[in-house]
Amino acid sequence: MPVRRTSGFTLLEVLIALVVLSVALTALVHAAGVSTRDFAGLRERSYAGWIAANVITETRLSDRLPATGRRDGQQRFAGREWYWRLDVAGTPDARIRRLEVQVFADRERSDPVAQLTGFAGDSVLP
Repeated sequence: MPVRRTSGFTLLEVLIALVVLSVALTALVHAAGVSTRDFAGLRERSYAGWIAANVITETRLSDRLPATGRRDGQQRFAGREWYWRLDVAGTPDARIRRLEVQVFADRERSDPVAQLTGFAGDSVLP
């Protein structure tokens, strides 16, 4: 009697394919998690940058030549509280002030999420 060969996969081939598939799926799940975390950080930095730009704009519009010194404040934006610090410093030109804003996610103001520098004064028009 002739031996009949059947076509198909052996058990070993199926097990190897399952191992390769599981490794690939694990890598995809990990990459999706990293991407989601990175997106959340990008969103937070974008919000903080907008707040910093708002603080500089409000300062420039409220007072053409703001007094030097430090100001702290907070703002509710995107459903949460943000904390900012504005440092107003002089420049070599007495008619211009340097505005440096740091935006923080926590009340302790420990690590800035965003930082922005601008200028205000008689010679700087908004």
